[in-house]
Amino acid sequence: MDKLVERLIELCSIPGVSGREEKVRDFLIGQLDVPYKVDNLGNLIVTLGEGNETIALMAHMDEIGLVVTGINSDGTLNFRKIGGFDDKLLLGAHLQIVTEFGSIEGVIGVTPPHLSSTQSAENLKIDIGCRTKQESESLGVKALDYAVFKKHASFLNREFLAMRSLDDRFGCLALFEVLNKVKNKRLAKKVHFVWTVQEEIGLKGAKAFVARHNVDVCYAIDSFACCSTLTGDISPGNGPVLRMLDNSAFASYELMKKILILAEKNAIPVQVGVTGGGTDGSVAMEFGAQMVPVTLAVRYLHSPAEYISLKDLKNLIDLLTVLVTES
Repeated sequence: MDKLVERLIELCSIPGVSGREEKVRDFLIGQLDVPYKVDNLGNLIVTLGEGNETIALMAHMDEIGLVVTGINSDGTLNFRKIGGFDDKLLLGAHLQIVTEFGSIEGVIGVTPPHLSSTQSAENLKIDIGCRTKQESESLGVKALDYAVFKKHASFLNREFLAMRSLDDRFGCLALFEVLNKVKNKRLAKKVHFVWTVQEEIGLKGAKAFVARHNVDVCYAIDSFACCSTLTGDISPGNGPVLRMLDNSAFASYELMKKILILAEKNAIPVQVGVTGGGTDGSVAMEFGAQMVPVTLAVRYLHSPAEYISLKDLKNLIDLLTVLVTES
């Protein structure tokens, strides 16, 4: 297996919902061999280079999931969703519950059709195999523990990787790979590599970062939800995507043209598209930065089956390296 793919699977396997990204951050810190800092919100920041222009590359560490809100008398757990995803994904889900003392397994069961004709996501519970509240508590479970869908990697047609939390662990890995490629180069600009927190619940980490750092240009490395009538011909396998319009921002058309010129010069395939949702880059615009999200097309986004093209990931790393060193 390709070393890059191995690292991506390893990173995706780490649990970390919005607000509880510490395991992801600690893993990334363990891989760094350059100075870094962690700000008050938990963003991980590496800064290289000097110059009049400052650019920021952002990828978010958090993923969608669940937070435990309480324990019932029968030992089942109440929860609320973290991030946006379809309630249908909860039915019959297998979960990893992360407690202060380690991880345990759980499921969200559904009433069999033999017994009921209706099923509402509002009355679902997490079942960890306990019969009483005390038994669940004895396993270390408490309110504010969190859960993620159990992770499984599937390779499709030798080209695509499907796994939960590719959004946005592929972006986290891309930042890390670009950092390693440029850390010994003499950069003519200041470059911030930022692994952000709480993107899925309102871009909180990115807002904190841009409020304290002057940024001229921002590249948000994130997902491009495809494939639908809205997104047209954009699909995994045809190159990274410049996410020019979504629900949060219309990206810089001028900057887009510069990126396309550099991509063509370096024979890197690039797609340009429109989708929904939002990225960390939109808040950089609010503080005066030119911004284009440089993304990957992700099929089945915000589900356990989301998948990307591994060829696209390698082209994304090459494109970002060019933007740091040549733009």
